[in-house]
Amino acid sequence: MPSLGNAICTASIVTVTLWIPRAPDELSTEEAKGLLSDLAEWGIGFLILDGGEPICREDFLELVDFAHNKGLRTTVGSNGALIDNSMANRMAKAGVKAVAISLDGAKPETHDSFRGEEGSFDKALRGANACRQAGLPFQFGMVIRKATLAEVPGMLELAIKSGAFAAEFFDLIKVKRVREECSSEVLTVEERKNVIGWLAGAQQNCPIPIRVVACPMYPLTVRERNIQPRHFSADLLRRIPYWERGCAAGMPRGYITILPNGDIIPCMLLQTKFGNVREQNVKDIWENSPVLRRLRSRELLQGKCGECQYKAQCGGCRGRAYEEKGDIMAEDPGCWMH
Repeated sequence: MPSLGNAICTASIVTVTLWIPRAPDELSTEEAKGLLSDLAEWGIGFLILDGGEPICREDFLELVDFAHNKGLRTTVGSNGALIDNSMANRMAKAGVKAVAISLDGAKPETHDSFRGEEGSFDKALRGANACRQAGLPFQFGMVIRKATLAEVPGMLELAIKSGAFAAEFFDLIKVKRVREECSSEVLTVEERKNVIGWLAGAQQNCPIPIRVVACPMYPLTVRERNIQPRHFSADLLRRIPYWERGCAAGMPRGYITILPNGDIIPCMLLQTKFGNVREQNVKDIWENSPVLRRLRSRELLQGKCGECQYKAQCGGCRGRAYEEKGDIMAEDPGCWMH
């Protein structure tokens, strides 16, 4: 097949994951800087340094500073445990624009049991407060699962009271680790429908934007109900992932994720490899990958997603389809909008 060439623009969001302890094949500092240089030259809109816990990596601030000097808008995903006042100030000085802190419940016992460490809830909140004191914008990244369904209103309220600029919820997807450790926590279709309906309704009076990752049915619900936020411009809702164009995994102006060893997957929740930055330039991989070419062809969607009137605006979660059906173009088994 011919190259897609300039017909496919850059990814808007690139997530680079950093793990601790370092994997034997993880990108070195120089390799990571080479990748950041390639991303800057390519013109991506947004870089997320994620993990694991990226702050543990000894060259973390060096890489942030390098990315900042290359003109990359850089944010960080963290559990918050290592963010004290000093680290928050150093991150801001190095060029971090915002931080996403993981919060897995409205109560300490809910969060700590999921994280496997007593006291991690308090550490996350202290990290958020340190960011606030340093003037470093932050949001909470909160997983919706069976054990947290009743706590979703409290989680949203905690984000507001803590000074977060947004509340970002994650629909739990059956990736390998989830299947191995907490498969029973994944929502049913009815549970997902109900909580998404509640979040969409809550957005009208919520003072900060609510986002939901891995559920392109959420912005569709917001739009169908014509939700108009009372506390900020409705234009901010367009920053919600998937707004008006559906699942963004591997899509133009969408997402890609680069793993610690250089492997590239369409997003953190669609874990199918389509290249490695050690073997080929990231832009060339993006433009010529057969996996991405197929993923971008909504006419190839199967089952109810292929028949759905919303396939151009939604397309279903490709990660959930892949993990539960074994095909990136299968129907999304978690959708209720067929």
